[in-house]
Amino acid sequence: MAVQPKKKKSTTKSKSTTKKKLTTKKTTVKPRKRKSKKKSHTKRNILIVLALFVMFSFVGFGFYLGQHSDGIASAIERGEIEGEYTTKQLLEDLSKIQHKAPKEEKKVVVVKEKVKPKVIKKIKVTKPKPKVVKKATIQKTILAPKSKKPKLVIVIDDVSKQSQLAAMRATGIKMTPSIFPPSELSMTSHRLAKGLKHYMIHLPMESSSTQFNSQYKTLLTSFTSAQVDKRVHELRALFPHARYINNHTGSVYTNDYKAMNTLYTALRKNGFVFVDSRTVGSSKVRKVAHTFGDAYVARDIFIDNKHNEAYIHKQLAQAVKIAKKKGYAVAIGHPHKMTMQALASANDILKDVELVYIDEIYKRK
Repeated sequence: MAVQPKKKKSTTKSKSTTKKKLTTKKTTVKPRKRKSKKKSHTKRNILIVLALFVMFSFVGFGFYLGQHSDGIASAIERGEIEGEYTTKQLLEDLSKIQHKAPKEEKKVVVVKEKVKPKVIKKIKVTKPKPKVVKKATIQKTILAPKSKKPKLVIVIDDVSKQSQLAAMRATGIKMTPSIFPPSELSMTSHRLAKGLKHYMIHLPMESSSTQFNSQYKTLLTSFTSAQVDKRVHELRALFPHARYINNHTGSVYTNDYKAMNTLYTALRKNGFVFVDSRTVGSSKVRKVAHTFGDAYVARDIFIDNKHNEAYIHKQLAQAVKIAKKKGYAVAIGHPHKMTMQALASANDILKDVELVYIDEIYKRK
């Protein structure tokens, strides 16, 4: 029984102690709660401010980076910004940037060195002398010096056959054959000149006769200079060594100054001398020849317009008379049988002159 009251006392004591404890707890807990609330508000406000500040700082820093990215990048490269970039460092950098005066751009002055002008020596350029191309000299036709004895040239026109040349040789008299170019009479007549030293070309030229003008390759006054040149080139090819040309018929052509001048020019260029057969009294060949400074080479007399020996001898006597007066004379005949016979029997008539070829009275200067 004594034990029970002890227990009660203990309970009372414990109750009192608990009450005391509770009271103490209440008194102590309440002020603590207020303090914690204030602290939490302050912390929160600071964090908000810091967050806003950081946010605005980053925005500003971003703007700064956009404007001055080169400067910060160079600073990072130099090692001035390393590791974590704190808010304090950011603020310091911002304040530096704001108060930092913009650097003046250094003007780079490029000093040009005075370069002394190079003295270029004048080189004397000697122009090469133009090569003097010698033009083919066209020799003038002149008379050979006169001899004590008068000279007589006998030209035989219309030669186209070998038999005609043989008949001329048979007379024993010096004669100059004038050979037809290839024609209906003989397309190989040009071959007669082979081996001959003295001969002429007997060129068909326009006359008043339609019959004669139809002859093969007759030279007409209507021909152009190109056609005339072509014909002369053909003659040179056919007779490479020929020097003299005379006209067959040609009363119209030789009377036409323009046509004759064209032909004469082409002949001279190809080394030919034109001998005027004088088939017309108004021939312009003399005038053309003198414009070139050439001696006029022409026939003085025909000897066989009539085919009888007496007439031919009479004409030969006239030729000798002209030769004595001028110092020379040119007589033209044809390869007729009667002409050859008359010439063979004319020794007494021809004894007072020297019979020569055409190239022995006219020379080229």
